[in-house]
Amino acid sequence: MARIVVIGAGMGAMTAAARLAVAGHRVVVYERGRTYGGALGRVERDGFAFDTGPGLLPLPAVYRDVFVKTGKEPLEKCVELSQVEPAVRHVFADGTTTDLPNASRAGVGEALDAALGDGAGARWAAFMNRARETWDRTRRPLLEEPLYPNWEVLGSREPYPAVPHKRLLRRERRAATLSEIGELELGGDARLVALLEQFALAHGLDPRTTPASAAVLPYLEQTFGTWSVRGGLRALAEAVYKRCLARRVEFVFDAAVVRIVEKDGRAAGVELADGTTAEADFVVAGVAPAALAGMLPGVNIRSEGDVPARSGMPSRLTVLLALSGARPEGTPHRTVLHSADRQDELDRLFGERPGLPASPTVTVLRPDDPDLTPDGAHEAVTLTVTVPAHLEVSPADVERVISRAEAVLPGLRERLLWHRAHTPADIAEATGADGGSVPAPALAAADGALLHPANSTRLPGLFAVGGWSHPGGGLPHAGMSGALVAGLIVEGPEFRGSQ
Repeated sequence: MARIVVIGAGMGAMTAAARLAVAGHRVVVYERGRTYGGALGRVERDGFAFDTGPGLLPLPAVYRDVFVKTGKEPLEKCVELSQVEPAVRHVFADGTTTDLPNASRAGVGEALDAALGDGAGARWAAFMNRARETWDRTRRPLLEEPLYPNWEVLGSREPYPAVPHKRLLRRERRAATLSEIGELELGGDARLVALLEQFALAHGLDPRTTPASAAVLPYLEQTFGTWSVRGGLRALAEAVYKRCLARRVEFVFDAAVVRIVEKDGRAAGVELADGTTAEADFVVAGVAPAALAGMLPGVNIRSEGDVPARSGMPSRLTVLLALSGARPEGTPHRTVLHSADRQDELDRLFGERPGLPASPTVTVLRPDDPDLTPDGAHEAVTLTVTVPAHLEVSPADVERVISRAEAVLPGLRERLLWHRAHTPADIAEATGADGGSVPAPALAAADGALLHPANSTRLPGLFAVGGWSHPGGGLPHAGMSGALVAGLIVEGPEFRGSQ
């Protein structure tokens, strides 16, 4: 039985802790904050409850596996999952609206034909077939295996089978980015382009530079579906926390780790802010890169040739709305209100003049969940916008987002009881990420620029877990990172991932 210290109580860290405890190890989690869940925060007031992080769960199979491998009660016995139907309503800049069904690629094609005209569905379906090939080529090395030292192979090869476009007296052209897929393969239809690029924007990625391999993002959602959790995703964090407790994982809150203790060339424990130390055979760090570097001053945990730590990712602004009046019947759970000025939005997010766009893309969540409101005569609504990290959000910024939401929330101002903004500064406080940055999932190609550092580090006994390590950000990826770290500790360097 090894003594294992886990730094942080985020979702990746807790899934690793539960798996390691089941393997017979003594696991202690030190969390600098007062609660667990990392980015899965919660705001409660006047009988309303809101998630401050993600509001929907893709790939629930990741957490089903966690619960199967760590106890007798399956995930569905611990939380109530519901497949969202429709998956999403898109409101495009020209006013066109379409509802896309959940986990039905054929249904998506039919809906696009009906809303955008004959041929739109066929173009999207052909793109999704190529996205499936990309998924098949990258799924295992990107998600199920540790990141091997020859990771450059993932960065040097573009797995997306782009369609060649011949040009008179000129070299044929193939789409290398998401934006080029929209231009060359989706016919340049502004609405299909907006649909495609939204998957990048939601993860803080610039579609103009994001490699075509990001086609896996819409493929994942439209193939495997999107799910809601009764009581919000905070309920999922609570279920994982309780599973850890059931497996005798110990949690110590308000306990900031300031240094990782090194002894005889390997990680040997941690030092806390109060001066006490905790010895360990292994240390698992579920913290952002800058925080981890601060715990190891003068120690290079990344060897030459390693994937560099990701930085510079955008953040999110979330506006929580407490409304009077019942949620209208037939209201979609999720609506994406697309920007009326794509160029301005991309320039504000990724260009030299950062700020909130005049017309930002807004994701509106309106869950049909009685656990989130005082009673049936009220509604809890969440608005989410991708914004630059370090953005100092002003009251005018919040008002702009609320004003945008009026397009899909009739009578919003008359119904609004109160609102609260969750800003990049709040995300930074909760997660320790620089400027409130939110990590994106790992993607192939782009010379490895969109990969994340490996879970193993140069310092023996020290492992990295969570969204800032392989395989990157997002709830499913956090759970996968926990599985990889547990496998590397239990089975050793020869661990090659799940079979």
